[in-house]
Amino acid sequence: MLRTEKVRLYPNTTMKKVLDALCDYRRYCWNHGLALWNDMYDESLIMDNKKLRPNAYKVRNELVANKADWQYGLSARCLQLTIADLGKAWQNFFDKSQPDWGKPHFRSKRAPRQGFKTDRAKIVNGKLRLDKPRGIKGNYDLPFKGAQSIEGELKVVSVYRENGKYWASLPFEVQKSSKPQTGQSTAVDVNVGHFNYTAGEVNTLPKRLRKLYQRIKYYQRVLARKRKVNGKLANRSKNYVQTKAKLQRDYRRVTNLQNDILQKFTTNLVDNYDTIVIEDLAVKQMQMSHVASKGLQRSLFGKFRQILTYKTEWYGKQLVLADQHYPSTQRCAKCGHVKTGKDKITLQGNANHHTKHNEYICYQCGYHNDRDQNAVLNLLALVQ
Repeated sequence: MLRTEKVRLYPNTTMKKVLDALCDYRRYCWNHGLALWNDMYDESLIMDNKKLRPNAYKVRNELVANKADWQYGLSARCLQLTIADLGKAWQNFFDKSQPDWGKPHFRSKRAPRQGFKTDRAKIVNGKLRLDKPRGIKGNYDLPFKGAQSIEGELKVVSVYRENGKYWASLPFEVQKSSKPQTGQSTAVDVNVGHFNYTAGEVNTLPKRLRKLYQRIKYYQRVLARKRKVNGKLANRSKNYVQTKAKLQRDYRRVTNLQNDILQKFTTNLVDNYDTIVIEDLAVKQMQMSHVASKGLQRSLFGKFRQILTYKTEWYGKQLVLADQHYPSTQRCAKCGHVKTGKDKITLQGNANHHTKHNEYICYQCGYHNDRDQNAVLNLLALVQ
């Protein structure tokens, strides 16, 4: 199985130039490959000939055959892996099971994040060694920090630059491990701002995060005003660049805090429970407005499921997905009665019965409980 370690790189001045050149080269290969792919695809439609349709093999050979002299000074694997990723992006675009997947688009040099991939990297004396740059004597190994373990076979490494700092994702092929069985089961009811499970509640929107969101909102407003007044010249001013750097710094802090909360919570789940039940939510369909969309994105429903999925696979635990239409909120955990029609609980509660949004009262047996805890018990009933 693959275990990925995200680390921060500390390159010297020489390697910074090399990394920047590889980032620019990947963007160049992607854009030229995509332009060629589009031309081939349009030609196949005009000529009505399926044999003319593009694929990664054709596009790669065309780009290799028309290489410029300066391209030979950069890693050949950068071009190969870029076109392979472009081919996967086109396959996903034509996959009917992914209706929301977008068409591959051109990459901009103004994007805050630039990167490249290589499958020739290796760990030497605790440092990351990439392809030896042409014209540079010796190997400049990259020191890094943040890895808990670097044991295993290193696969395709992703290196990227963001806000002037360099990062790498190191995927290692390791043996599958397992955690001791506890014989316990739990269920998790995900909500905006908190997760509920049998042992209590986890706050996913602590006070520190709320303050960061307020600062982000402030910096966004400042940048919007500068763009409105100065137009395209706004990004050339020193104040604009400094404000943008502060905004990106706070975004990075938010990401780190959210990831820390999810990692600790999911680790606690796989440590203490053998079977975990969660809802199979259709998050895209739940984003009814920009307000709801913002709350759902900040609550990290999708990322929580992603992390929990791979951790249960790693440690030999079982993850059970409840059906999207399973009435965990409307069902009574005691007698099984399901509320319908005007008796349903909404985000505002129930106006007919004058109940609050966070309380569940069964109109059949009189059962009373917190709404989220009632949902947890209903999800847990699927495995008991």
